[in-house]
Amino acid sequence: METADQTNVSPLAGLTEPRAISLERFLIRTRGGSATQSAWRLSVVSGEGHGAIVSVEASPEEKFFRGEGIFLGWAQDRMDAAYRALLPKSEEPAFETPQLG
Repeated sequence: METADQTNVSPLAGLTEPRAISLERFLIRTRGGSATQSAWRLSVVSGEGHGAIVSVEASPEEKFFRGEGIFLGWAQDRMDAAYRALLPKSEEPAFETPQLG
C-alpha cells in the first residue's frame, strides 16, 4: 500500500543533478518480432554516472522502456516518469488554433 509520502517521490530520486545529454532515434528489433521498429534513446548524465532510457512503442497501446547504466533495474512506471521528466523541452511555442468568427 502506498503512503502519501511515496506518491510524491520524484522518479529521479537518488540521482544527483540528472540531465539529458542527447535524444536520438534508432532502429530496433524485439524478440519474437519480425519487423524493424523505431525507438528513442535518451542519454543522461548524473553525479552517479551515465545511463540511458530507451522508449519503444510496440503498438499504439503498448509502450515499454529499457534502462541502461544508472537506470538498469528500474521499474517500467519509474522509467516512464523519469523519461518524461528528462525529455528536453521544446523551445517552440505551443501550437494554437486561432479562433475565427
